[in-house]
Amino acid sequence: MAKGHKSNNVRKKDTEFFEEVLAIDRVTRVVSGGRRLRFRATVIVGNRNGKIGIGVGKANEVMVAVTKAVTQAKKNMQTIAIVKDTIPFPIEFKYKSAVVRMMPAAEGTGLIAGGAIRKVVELAGFKNIMSKSLGSSNKISSSRAALFALEALTAKYMHVEKVESVERPKLEQEAPKAEERRPARRPAPRKAAAKKTEEAPKA
Repeated sequence: MAKGHKSNNVRKKDTEFFEEVLAIDRVTRVVSGGRRLRFRATVIVGNRNGKIGIGVGKANEVMVAVTKAVTQAKKNMQTIAIVKDTIPFPIEFKYKSAVVRMMPAAEGTGLIAGGAIRKVVELAGFKNIMSKSLGSSNKISSSRAALFALEALTAKYMHVEKVESVERPKLEQEAPKAEERRPARRPAPRKAAAKKTEEAPKA
């Protein structure tokens, strides 16, 4: 029985992380003896449940460069906040010449993203999101801009959650209930002291 078609770029090394090769480029370095050719691999690693990392590796062979990139991506793994399969707040982030704009989406919207941003949000575990890539179309810059945007958004969301969980119970304890509130008693009016009238002395 034939199995379903799977992308050749996505690899699953273990039961936790998925690896996807974003780009493989040839880079040359000019030395005294001539030009030295090497390969640069950009890999995105994620578990599709809130963890994502990006790595770049260089080597004389493609497989060695991919292995280095995967190792670096796992070292730089970040935890991303996912709220109802989307992001909690809209955000716009700029990294170098790449600008990424992300907005939360309702259930059933899907991933409205393209290029490197789509691969980042997909491996991070988002199912509904709207995004727009502005500025540079460089894959490394766009993917890192998307990752840094998600990190900034997570930091903001976690700070809000921490503030609410710490301050709300204190406010509830300090605020009296409606049944316990009693009208303040007004002080009784003071009786005016009777003025003593002195009789004028008779002539």
